[in-house]
Amino acid sequence: MAIKEQSQRQLRVGQEIKKIIAGEINQGKVRNLEGIDTLVTIVEAQVSPDLKYADVYFITSNATTDKEVLEGLNLAANHFRKVVAANTALRFVPEIRFRIDDSFAAADKIEKLLHDPKVSRDVNS
Repeated sequence: MAIKEQSQRQLRVGQEIKKIIAGEINQGKVRNLEGIDTLVTIVEAQVSPDLKYADVYFITSNATTDKEVLEGLNLAANHFRKVVAANTALRFVPEIRFRIDDSFAAADKIEKLLHDPKVSRDVNS
């Protein structure tokens, strides 16, 4: 199944949601994250074609706290939805679902494989 490219509206709404959620986290307005000592970065927000769902991807500076941060963000999803509703002119505010972005970990794994002496020997011969 081919992945369909997002429309301009989906991209604009996704960027706005990303900006609003990142601002809330940076200002420390999320009580569910108060006891967790890690930096949370919002990487991307992908909105469904009907604008009813938004998958928000994040990474943390400490991978051991990923699950704890995910739980905290999912508990605060309704708070974020209210803030998005207050700061946008959307008729329907999408349901926000948080996901851990593992693309950086996958890229790091590939990078390590490419620098492995066995692999570099095979590539160079």
